[in-house]
Amino acid sequence: MVLRHEKLDVYRLSIDYVAWVYKKAVDLNGIHRPARDQWLRASQSIPLNIAEGNGKAAEADRRRFFEIARGSTLECAAIQDVLVAGKALGESESRERKVGLDRMAAMLSRLGGRGYCVKEDCAGFGVDEIDSDPDPDPDSDFDFNRR
Repeated sequence: MVLRHEKLDVYRLSIDYVAWVYKKAVDLNGIHRPARDQWLRASQSIPLNIAEGNGKAAEADRRRFFEIARGSTLECAAIQDVLVAGKALGESESRERKVGLDRMAAMLSRLGGRGYCVKEDCAGFGVDEIDSDPDPDPDSDFDFNRR
């Protein structure tokens, strides 16, 4: 049996990332222990919030959990920066993993409804651009600094 969240590419990517973090965390002790502990928590938060958000019926609830997962994704990138600065993680390895984190953040933005919209190609309708704000004033002529 496969649960709905297990079908999401972003969930599978996040599980792969958590497995990598566990592997790297084994060697982080001493002065790197606080970053290690935070890294483990943040990495685990990504798939856990994806699963919980995907199970919510209300759109606002889904969005909130996906945005929390996105925040944890960005937090993991920052923790990697800290570990690179502390010479506990190689810069090239961190860069490689940040590609995956960036991809997860983009997927979570779409799932959460942030920065994602579908726009039709207007050329087929003989129109240059569709004004999504159909009020009578032309938006391009509006001066926001006018008082």
